Amino acid sequence: MTENTVKGKILWADDEIDLLKPQLFFLKKKGYEVIEVTNGHDALEVVAEQDDLDCIFLDESMPGITGLETLEKIRQWNTTVPIVMITKNEAEDLMEQAIGSQINDYLIKPVNPNQILLSLKKLIENKRIVSEKTAVDYQKEFRTIAMDIQSGLNVREWFTMYKRLIGWELKLDDSDNEQLKGILEMQKSEANLEFSKYVKRHYKDWLQDDKYVFSHNLFKKYLFPELAKDEPNVVILFDNLRFDQWKIIESSISELFRLKDEKDFMSILPTATQYSRNAIFAGMMPSEIQKNFPQYWLNDNEKGGKNQYERELLEKQISRTFNRDVKWDYIKVRNNQDAKELQENIHNCFNNELTVIVYNFIDMLSHARTEMEVLKELASDEKAYRSLTKSWFVNSPIWSALQSLAEKPIKLFVTTDHGTIRVNQPSKVIADRETSTNLRYKVGKNLRFEEGDVLVADDPHAFGLPKPNLSSRFIFAMKDYFFLYPNNYVKFNRMYTDTFQHGGISMEEMLCPFLVLGNK
Repeated sequence: MTENTVKGKILWADDEIDLLKPQLFFLKKKGYEVIEVTNGHDALEVVAEQDDLDCIFLDESMPGITGLETLEKIRQWNTTVPIVMITKNEAEDLMEQAIGSQINDYLIKPVNPNQILLSLKKLIENKRIVSEKTAVDYQKEFRTIAMDIQSGLNVREWFTMYKRLIGWELKLDDSDNEQLKGILEMQKSEANLEFSKYVKRHYKDWLQDDKYVFSHNLFKKYLFPELAKDEPNVVILFDNLRFDQWKIIESSISELFRLKDEKDFMSILPTATQYSRNAIFAGMMPSEIQKNFPQYWLNDNEKGGKNQYERELLEKQISRTFNRDVKWDYIKVRNNQDAKELQENIHNCFNNELTVIVYNFIDMLSHARTEMEVLKELASDEKAYRSLTKSWFVNSPIWSALQSLAEKPIKLFVTTDHGTIRVNQPSKVIADRETSTNLRYKVGKNLRFEEGDVLVADDPHAFGLPKPNLSSRFIFAMKDYFFLYPNNYVKFNRMYTDTFQHGGISMEEMLCPFLVLGNK
């Protein structure tokens, strides 16, 4: 057998190795190279000498040192090689010891060749098999997705399409098929173009129809009707959390909580914290906030923090909604000190009917990636960006806080204010000095722009937005465009291409999750 045909190198340790000739012959015929030893000491020597083993089969009851003792010594040297324990003993405590020592599979004697082959495929060929099947399945569905994108989808169908594309994106993350990833990226780009056109045609009318769930009626539609009086309710709003990032951290959260409902809503335009999150907490569109609570609103061209009054706006919304006293709290996490204080005081949530936590890390991550070369390297593409989000989450104070919350009955809600998109196409804008600086939307008096790249709000009030000046209007970038001025165009094009931005129209920015979870 040539080296190219070897599927994997296996070490098999069993004091009755001579009785396993049929199984060994079967594996060799299937393309595996098998090293045979009769005891744990010889197995350890092989492991010490050879660092290219793909799998180890260990008999549990060998003379000298047992399979479990051999396993523990192997794990001191090699924590990654898959190990399968083979035993005649079905005792529960033995299985628990083996699992605790990080075995990857467990087979009961007598084992037949097909059981062994299945275990090997699961352990060392799993990635290849899954990758190949994913590629075949996506190629089969590619045409259907392409036709559906062009079929005139409605709002609900666009949410479904976005989740469908994200599902394939996550599956292909584990594949080495760069060609298919590129095809999916182009298909997602095509979907974003059609979605942007759809929003451009209908957005203003949607705002007049209360059946659609946007930022300003999110709590009214989804949160307040779900509040359970007999247990604490905790809302965690992650700034800038996209649906794909939710799916990445969902596996961790599901260790503690059971997902009861996965709802969707659309972020208002601009898909920026100043607008979308203030609308969420006020239960009003930005123009209504400015009209009713001018002390709580600052326009883009005014100095000062634009989200300083979320607590006050939430208090007003709760007072309008409930005809009774509601014990509630609002916590904002902006830095490590805030996060530590949250972790230390999370037990206070059990004393409230409602606790709303705003967690800002993901937004800071997207901005830092724009400014820091090292983060551009760490989060070089969508897959890496998701991975970085997951790594942060499982090592963050909010994860520790969730573990504490899971100790008692609570109802948990996870949501966001908007998402973010990786921008790649510059679109020229000419404006005066009073114009806002955001790369995905602009508000100003004298805007000149590429008509085909934007949605224009000539009358901001019709879009539920304030007018800083009588002649002010908004423009929102469609698809993956970002706005650049002619001055220093090349410099800023290089700086902002392939960065994560928000404020405009895309599935990633506008189509947001609202999750309802309960204790397991």
